[in-house]
Amino acid sequence: MTPFRSVAVIGAGAWGTALATVAARAGRSVTLWARNAGHAARIGSTRDNPRLPGVRLAPEIIVTHELAQAARADLLLIATPAQHLRGVVNMLAAQITPSVPVIACAKGIEHGTHKFMTDVIAEAAPHAQPAILSGPSFADDVAHGLPTAVTLAAKDEALASALVQALGSPTFRPYHSTDIRGVEIGGAAKNVLAIAVGIAVGRKLGASAQAALTTRAFAELTRLGRALGARGETLTGLSGLGDLILTCSSPQSRNFALGLALGRGEPPPAGKLAEGEFTAPVLIELAASQNIEMPVSEAVASILGGRSTIDAAISGLLTRPFKAEE
Repeated sequence: MTPFRSVAVIGAGAWGTALATVAARAGRSVTLWARNAGHAARIGSTRDNPRLPGVRLAPEIIVTHELAQAARADLLLIATPAQHLRGVVNMLAAQITPSVPVIACAKGIEHGTHKFMTDVIAEAAPHAQPAILSGPSFADDVAHGLPTAVTLAAKDEALASALVQALGSPTFRPYHSTDIRGVEIGGAAKNVLAIAVGIAVGRKLGASAQAALTTRAFAELTRLGRALGARGETLTGLSGLGDLILTCSSPQSRNFALGLALGRGEPPPAGKLAEGEFTAPVLIELAASQNIEMPVSEAVASILGGRSTIDAAISGLLTRPFKAEE
């Protein structure tokens, strides 16, 4: 199997820039693609991305606005938001070589279709090999070389293992898996659930409530995962429980920060995309289609959609019928 000597990162936001740094540390030839020509030119000339301040890009990382140039790589990492994934892969589809691995690095579910990220890639570029990267990580930590472990899943185990070898380094440790669905469910659901925990902290409900809510959130994630065929070890691993714990406990998490602001009655953080805000309504629709109860996620979707106040949502959760823990 190809050693994947060249890597293209599609999307020059904070996470895309961090992943370009990861690939360069792993010894790959790296191209970072930015949609905006001015943004690409600024990063290329200054070797600094204002969306990830304090991180200098390695001189060998090529920054471009030309999609055809990026599409020639042996391996593509798509670091655009989940709801933009299909559009980007549609643009790439005619230019990438057959069987090239295309790794989704966003965590979400597509609006309207209820498709997970690898399903979107498979539809938009049928000749590519879809994969998913997810796990407890922040762009700033990754870019600065702080120890990070994630999960990288592909349908074929040999491919998943080769991708891990291509991107791994002493400070970035990917574990490979073939449980694509488990990795995707963990990544998508935890963003919604982190908003709930942020609300509880912002409302000053106490450490006991925060712990209880995190635990019940994981129970919801697990129920949905099992219904959709995810493996238990994936749901309790880095891309499930590990990512949930990190996202529910750090102000660096955009989803937790959004919940924190909501709980405090403050405006949402400016200029920061919280994927959970877009995933929430789709997640509960997907859960309903599987007859899976996700009351915490439903409360978040109701608050974000303006159908419930925070106090009413909290009251609704606390007055649910008593039942056995699951």
